[in-house]
Amino acid sequence: MKQVVQNYKSGELALLDVEVPACKPGGVLVRTAYSLISTGTEMMKVSEASLSLVGKAKARPDQVAKVMQSVATNGLGATYRKAMNKLDSYTPLGYSLCGVVEEVGAGIHDVAVGDYVACAGNEHALHAELNWVPKNLYSKVPDGVDPRHAAFGTVGSIAMQGVRQGEPQIGDIALVIGLGLIGQLVVQLLVASGVRVVGVDPDPSRCALAEQLGALKCGDPGSGVIDTAVAEISSGHGVDQVYLAAGGSTNEPVELAAKLARDRGRVIDIGKCSLNLPWNAYYEKELDVRFSRSYGPGRYDPEYELEGRDYPIGQVRWTERRNLECVVDLMGSGRLDVEPLISHMSDFADAVETYRKLNEGELKAVAVLFEYEKRAATTTEHVTSVSVPKPSTVRAAPKAGGVRIGFIGAGNYASSMLLPHLAEMEHVHLTEVVTTSALSGANAKRKFGFARATTDLDTMLEDSAIDAVFIVTRHSSHAELTRRALLAGKAVFVEKPLALSEKELEVVLGAIEESGNDRLQVGFNRRFAPLLNESVLHFGPRIGPASVRYLVNAGQLDAGSWYNQADSEGSRFAGEGGHFIDTVSWLLGSDPVSVYATATPGHQDLQILLRYPDGSTASIAYTTSGSSAFPKETIDVTADGKVLKFDDFARASVFGRKKWASSRIPKGRDKGQAAELEAFVNALKTGVAMPVSVDSLVSTTLATLAVNRSLETGAPVRINATELGGGADRTARK
Repeated sequence: MKQVVQNYKSGELALLDVEVPACKPGGVLVRTAYSLISTGTEMMKVSEASLSLVGKAKARPDQVAKVMQSVATNGLGATYRKAMNKLDSYTPLGYSLCGVVEEVGAGIHDVAVGDYVACAGNEHALHAELNWVPKNLYSKVPDGVDPRHAAFGTVGSIAMQGVRQGEPQIGDIALVIGLGLIGQLVVQLLVASGVRVVGVDPDPSRCALAEQLGALKCGDPGSGVIDTAVAEISSGHGVDQVYLAAGGSTNEPVELAAKLARDRGRVIDIGKCSLNLPWNAYYEKELDVRFSRSYGPGRYDPEYELEGRDYPIGQVRWTERRNLECVVDLMGSGRLDVEPLISHMSDFADAVETYRKLNEGELKAVAVLFEYEKRAATTTEHVTSVSVPKPSTVRAAPKAGGVRIGFIGAGNYASSMLLPHLAEMEHVHLTEVVTTSALSGANAKRKFGFARATTDLDTMLEDSAIDAVFIVTRHSSHAELTRRALLAGKAVFVEKPLALSEKELEVVLGAIEESGNDRLQVGFNRRFAPLLNESVLHFGPRIGPASVRYLVNAGQLDAGSWYNQADSEGSRFAGEGGHFIDTVSWLLGSDPVSVYATATPGHQDLQILLRYPDGSTASIAYTTSGSSAFPKETIDVTADGKVLKFDDFARASVFGRKKWASSRIPKGRDKGQAAELEAFVNALKTGVAMPVSVDSLVSTTLATLAVNRSLETGAPVRINATELGGGADRTARK
C-alpha cells in the first residue's frame, strides 16, 4: 500500500510503498476514503524538517534537552547514533480521516465490515491507504454525513476540547484569536452553544469566512476594529473567554487576550503559540489560563488509546472518543458545517506535490483533503487462534552459508544498538523484519538492507530459511514470542527481560523441553563490555569471597514512557534489573542463592542484597532520585586485598599490589552490544554452545522477579534453579 512519509533529517517527502498493517484484536482495519491535511500542525512539521540541524535544534529545544541528558547518561557516541537514527527515519504524517472498515479485529462488536468510520490519532489515522485503528480512536459515521466531512473528525475534536475547557454559557462573549482550521471550527462550536463570537486574524478572507459561519465581527488585530466591537458587545467589560488558536513565535496573541478579556475571564490555549504572559496584565485581571490537550481525556494514555480501556462516563463525561462521536453527530444535525472550510481536494497520488505547494505558499488553503481510490470492501476471515508451527530439529550444525536472521520489532533500541552491528557482519543475512507499523518495517529495510519487511509474524516463524529470530518488542510480549520461536526451531535472541513472571518463565522452559531447542540468548550485554572484561583480567583470579557494590543511577522516566505501564509491562526493575544481576553474577562466576530487597516509599529507590554460594555478596542500589549529572552505573568489587573500581563504562582501575588504571575510552561508553552479537552469531555459525547458559538466564530471571516478592513479604527469597529439565522446581522460595 502507499503511505505519505517524511525524512526529518533531509526534509524529503515521499509516497512510500509499505506493508499493509495487520488487523489486531481490539481495533479495525480501515481503508481510507479521505484524509485531512492539518494546515497548521502538519505544515509546521514539514517546515521544520527543511531546516538545518541548528534550525531544528532552535525549533525543538525540548528535544535538545533530552539529547544533552542522554549524552550525560550514555555518552556522546551512543547518543549521536540514537539521534541520527531517529532523524534519518521516515516518519508518518496525518491524524484525521474517514474510511471504510475492511476487517474487524477480535473483541470489536460496534462496527461491521463496510461501515464508514471517522478515525483519529497520529499513529493510526495516517495519510495511508490502510490503517489499523484501536476502538477508542474511531467512531461510526451516522447516515447522511458526507465521508469528506467526517474526515474532519479529529480536528473537530481538538476544537471541541478547547471549547469545553472554556466552559462557555449561553449569552457569553468569546474572542477567537487565529482563524485557521481550528479557529474556524471553534467559532462554529461556540455559536452552536449560544455564545456571541468575535474573531481575530490578519487574513481578510479568513475573517470573512468566520463571519459567514456565525461570528459577529472579525478583523485584523492591529486595526482597532475588534477593540471597538468587543467594547460595544460587552458594554466595556471585555470578553468572557479568549481561545488562542494561533501559531507562531509572536507574543501578540497572549497580550491581546489580556487586553480584551474581562476581569477573571478565561484564556484557553489550543494552538502552539508563544506564551510569555505579561504578568501585570494577567495578575491585575486574575485571568484563568487553561490548556486544552488535543482531542480530550484519553490522549497520551496508552491504556485508553491502545488497550481500549474506556473511562467511566460518570467520572469522565467527554473522552477522546465521545468528543469524536459528538463532532460527527453535530455534522449529521447540520450544526457543524465543514463544507465551506474545504479549500482544495487532491488525489492521494499527488500528495507530495500538494505538500510542496502548501509549504511554498503556492496553494493557500484552510483545509485540504486527500481523496483515495475507491474500492469495494473485502471481507477477510479473522483468525482468533494461532496454530503453532511443528517443532523442528535444533539446528546446531555450523552455518557454512552464513546466518539468516529475522527481527521482530525495529524500534529505536534495535535500530541504534543492534542492527547497525549486525548489518556490518560478514556472515549475517538480514532476511526479514516484522513490525506492527508497516512504516517501521520499511525504515528498517531501507536502512539495514533486510530482504523483506512484513507485519505477518506467522510467515516469518514458518520460514525454514530463517535460522535465528531477534525479539526486540515490549516486555509483556517477550515470553510468548520466545515460546513460539523456540517451538518453530529458531535460535532466539530476546531483549531483556525474558519473562515478567514465574508463570511466563515456565512457558519458555516448557517450549525448550518440548522442542529440545535451547538455542536462547537474552540481551544481557554488560558482561561483554570490553572495558569491564579488561578490568576483570587486571583484577586477576579470586580466591576468597567477594563483596560487590553496584550503584545504578537510573533517573526519572518521562511521564509518557511505556516503562511506566507497570500493570501490563511489569515494574521498571523487572524490565531492566536483569542487566545488573547478570553482570554481578558474571563477575562472581556463579548464580545467586538468595535475594533480599527494601525500598523507599513508592519504590522510588531500591536496595537489593544478593547472596552467592561461596559466601560472596552483592548490593545493588537502583535509584531514581539521584542527580542526572552523576554517572549512571558504578561498580566496586572487593576481594583478596584488591579493589576493582568501574566508572560507567568510561574509566576503570584496580588497586592491589600493583595499581592499574585505564585511559578514558575515546569513543564513548561501549556497553558490550557489539561483542554480545558477535558471540551470538559465532555460536550459530559454528554450532558451539550459546554465550550464556540457559541455567544462568533462568537464575537471573528468577532473582529479578524475586525482588518484588521480597518487597511484598519483607523477607529474603531463596533462589532454586535446578538443572535444565527441572521445570516446576525452577522457583523462588522464601
